[in-house]
Amino acid sequence: MGDPGIRRHTVHSFDQELDRLTRHILEMGALVERQLQRAIHALVERDAAAAEAVIAEDDAVDELEETIDHEAIRILATRQPLAIDLRMVAMALKISNDLERMSDYAVNIARRAQSLADQPRFKPMVTIPRMAQVCQEMLKQVLDAYAARDPERAFAAWQRDEEVDQLYVSLFRELLTYIIEDPRKTSACIDLMFIAKNLERIGDHTTNIAEKIHYIVHGNRINRMVRPEEGG
Repeated sequence: MGDPGIRRHTVHSFDQELDRLTRHILEMGALVERQLQRAIHALVERDAAAAEAVIAEDDAVDELEETIDHEAIRILATRQPLAIDLRMVAMALKISNDLERMSDYAVNIARRAQSLADQPRFKPMVTIPRMAQVCQEMLKQVLDAYAARDPERAFAAWQRDEEVDQLYVSLFRELLTYIIEDPRKTSACIDLMFIAKNLERIGDHTTNIAEKIHYIVHGNRINRMVRPEEGG
């Protein structure tokens, strides 16, 4: 039998590595949260500095994704984790990719905000912040769920994606009506359509993270669960 002291040390150091991986994911998520908040602020308030800050932070998000990738691959190679530990490491790779894509969408929104800065305000500027608010709430919820390894909280966020999709469809129809009624608004409406689509995709990636949290804890897919309103 091996030395129990060495065994305890090995387990403790492995736990530290997993904790560090979790902290990197949460740090990356916090950056993306801030990017999304600033991008919508830049859009609504015509704040060029906020838009530039969103774009500038993209490099920091990319660097964290690279750090997470390196650490996760090293853990897989050297620790050969099993069961939930293996799922935690493997899903960290996937979650970091979801967050990186969300960062890219926030940057896209910031760039569209820059091009809309000199356009007059009209009604869709109410619906888009509402979409963004739901996305931000979902993202915060899944990050809290990831930190706590709480699949129920993740599932609650997962269910809210339908709300984002409904807002997107409603806004898309509204923008088409604006274009038909006043073709001079076509350019601004197209920018807003792209922004809405970016928010819809952020919602999708947030649900992806929720699914991965459920998989980490339970080892099966969240979308195989029966919704509360279904089943007997």
